[in-house]
Amino acid sequence: MTTPASAPARIYTAALVVIGDEILSGRTHDKNIAQIATWLGVQGIRLREVRVVADDTDAIVEAVNTLRLRNDYLFTTGGIGPTHDDITVDAIAQALGVPVVIHPQARAILHDYYTGRGSELTEARLRMARVPEGADLIPNRYSGAPGIRWGNIYIMAGVPHITAGMLDALTGTIEGGAPVLSATLGCWVGESEVADLLAATEKAFPGVQIGSYPFFREGRTGANFVIRSTDEATVAACSAQLTQVLADVGYGAVEGGI
Repeated sequence: MTTPASAPARIYTAALVVIGDEILSGRTHDKNIAQIATWLGVQGIRLREVRVVADDTDAIVEAVNTLRLRNDYLFTTGGIGPTHDDITVDAIAQALGVPVVIHPQARAILHDYYTGRGSELTEARLRMARVPEGADLIPNRYSGAPGIRWGNIYIMAGVPHITAGMLDALTGTIEGGAPVLSATLGCWVGESEVADLLAATEKAFPGVQIGSYPFFREGRTGANFVIRSTDEATVAACSAQLTQVLADVGYGAVEGGI
């Protein structure tokens, strides 16, 4: 009797919408893409697409409705503060077709946070308790104002260390697949010289991706090749084969990269 082939592992995907005029103007350098991509990888989720949009309701609505439907998860960063130009909550509520409401738990958290520091919960600060109706909260241990979860959408702060804290609070709570593993080989070679070799090696290992990252250093041209797969044995086998085929054409590969 023939044993049926096992089904391919479920791949979970996410998209990210970075919201803010300050990002598009170049005034603020975004740091959240890298940290969210890294965190998602550990959760077994692949970041497939990133969009950067202005503080514009129509742009946010279009991005949210497009990306939330074609990915398992959608993350947004930015635009959930206390000022008039923080319109992310309103725009996402419009995208979802639900009203904006004050979340009672968020209000209580903010009240305790500010009164505990000898201040008060002003109307401006209360804006940070506004959520699309039906939302849950994402804890924020740094500044009190919580993040927001609605279905498969995770609405997070734009400040990187606050985003990092929210990601930490979400760790282990989101379903993912097998994490992506990798191995790196470095070689003093122009990537165009071995492009066909890389493509053939990748094709020989289903489920593997080989990324090529060229550099110019010490007056020489080189490249690092990153082998990625969810299967450790496959990464090792592909790495060994790529090392051998590079050696066969006269290039010695350095494990771990150059």
